[in-house]
Amino acid sequence: MAQKVRVAVVLPVTPAMLESIRGVSDRLDVTYLSAMQRLMYRKGRPLWPGYNEPAPPGDETEEQAKAVVEEVLGETEILLSNPVVPGDILQRAPRLKWVQLTSAGADRLMDSELVRSGRAFVTTASGIHAVPIGEYVIGAMLAFAKGLPRAFRGQQDNAWRPYLPTELEGATVGILGLGAIGRHVAKLAMGFGMRVLATRRSQTKRASGAEAGEQSVDEMFPPGEITALLAECDYVVVAVPLTAESRHLVGEAELRAMKPNAVIVNIARGPVIDQPALIRALKAGAIGGAALDVTDPEPLPPDSELWGLDNVMITPHVSGGTPKYMDRAIELFCDNLRRYLAGEPLRNIVDPNRGY
Repeated sequence: MAQKVRVAVVLPVTPAMLESIRGVSDRLDVTYLSAMQRLMYRKGRPLWPGYNEPAPPGDETEEQAKAVVEEVLGETEILLSNPVVPGDILQRAPRLKWVQLTSAGADRLMDSELVRSGRAFVTTASGIHAVPIGEYVIGAMLAFAKGLPRAFRGQQDNAWRPYLPTELEGATVGILGLGAIGRHVAKLAMGFGMRVLATRRSQTKRASGAEAGEQSVDEMFPPGEITALLAECDYVVVAVPLTAESRHLVGEAELRAMKPNAVIVNIARGPVIDQPALIRALKAGAIGGAALDVTDPEPLPPDSELWGLDNVMITPHVSGGTPKYMDRAIELFCDNLRRYLAGEPLRNIVDPNRGY
């Protein structure tokens, strides 16, 4: 009989989700670490975005709960976790071979022993955010095109201030980063009749989307020609992972290259944009506006100038949020479990040399 593969789930899931995981194979021995949840709850940490219910009931003391956690981790081969993974996880889980994250990015872990040692695979949930974030991006562009931030301010002031909205049809959108999210944004934008430009790390020369194999993109740009792309855009969508290369990818020079009416939408990570440079550009009217779901730092401090700018729309890192989030994450995890048991390549393996 094949040896059991021990799986530890250390974040809130529903009973149905647990059954889906266990149903992948009878080779799996799945432990739901509710003890871990109670420890997190006692420390005042959120269990998971969207999960606000109290910690599961339990009578054990904190020391007993810790003992359960350590015992399970000591036998664990596969870990399903959010991106907040303990720095000493390899010592606490010596048999660990794979960590599946429920986040799209692994930037918090890139300098960790877990990723750098190569002793265990780390995979992300990249791809499951495409639908909600794609809708967020379209919503943000529509909000600026139809002047909704201005209208909301007028409503707060009890003031009737007519203005002339614009249209998305015929406008040009540039997408920095053509992964799963970028491709979905491109598809939706084309549906609105927009001209779509995009750049990706592997693009070596300027080419049509068809030549580059991207049917939802009109023209592809190599990374070295970002400023040329920006100069043509009415909207710019930042959708690259945060790496050493992409930190401050959009800085003074890039912002200067943009049209004075252009709007930038950041759903990637705050540090991809040089935030002080962005504030200067917004205050000076060098660009038309910004929709920011991510900032640097997070949460955005109350004294940040961004809060008071009329041409800025801020949301608290919720663009990927949806009631279907964990359903999609578990579906991806189950697919990867099948691949793992069959000895097939896993989806979304983090490459420390690439940075994501």
